[in-house]
Amino acid sequence: MASTYNNLYLDIRQQLKQAGIEAAQLEARELVCHAAGKTREQFFRDLTLYAPAQVEQTLAGLVERRLAGEPVAYIIGAWEFYGLTLEVTPQVLIPRMDTEVLAEQAILLARAAGEGARVLDLCAGSGCVGLAVASNVPGCRVVLSDRSEEAMRICRQNVRRCDLNAWVTCFPADVLQDPDPALWDFDVITCNPPYIPTGDLAALDPSVRDYEPRMALDGGRDGLDFYRAVAARWKNALRLGGTLLFEVGIHQAGPVQALLKQEGYENIRGFQDTAGIWRVVGGIIDSD
Repeated sequence: MASTYNNLYLDIRQQLKQAGIEAAQLEARELVCHAAGKTREQFFRDLTLYAPAQVEQTLAGLVERRLAGEPVAYIIGAWEFYGLTLEVTPQVLIPRMDTEVLAEQAILLARAAGEGARVLDLCAGSGCVGLAVASNVPGCRVVLSDRSEEAMRICRQNVRRCDLNAWVTCFPADVLQDPDPALWDFDVITCNPPYIPTGDLAALDPSVRDYEPRMALDGGRDGLDFYRAVAARWKNALRLGGTLLFEVGIHQAGPVQALLKQEGYENIRGFQDTAGIWRVVGGIIDSD
């Protein structure tokens, strides 16, 4: 017997809830939209309509993958971040709401820098942070950079997808090495680096451990390898008075602030996410 889109949605939401998936409502909606080829607006418009059998069959396969642990963002190949819908693949981290704190602080700094502000997004992954800055700060110039060739490919596709080609460029770089001479004179450098201690990787939720790229997770023995490298090697890529902003993991804000102080950064500050966790740390290269 055929089901309406609403009944399909309610059934999937219940299955996801029973599996312990916290965002069951959002994920159920996204899976139905993807299977049906509908926008969210079309989904809500068509709730009372009956879904074709092919949509039900497709949806059953998608739900099976989700219940097996595969993140919904990889199943549908896209995810939303700061109002942008971005392509994602298993070669890049899934953009998370926590990271919007990093984007928000970078946006504020880019606006304060004025016309022609320059922002570098290191360890860019999908490009979510840099693209959020470019889309919210008219006239800002943004460079997306990652050591992964696949991440750079996804970045370029997301630049086109967001229609930001005029303001955003992509330039590969390994943050563990000194910056290329072409990467210099930035008002803001953002970085959401790998920060999980190597020994903690096995204990991660299977949806992260088994599906998201290890090279974007493994931060070395204590999780701080990339913070050390960026703080030391990349400060010369900042203009005097420019700011380096890091996303940090739980309990890492203090150690990262100490690293910045050791490397000569000043006005070091932290910013909390909506759960009250210290999620972003930043410091300024003194203009004196």
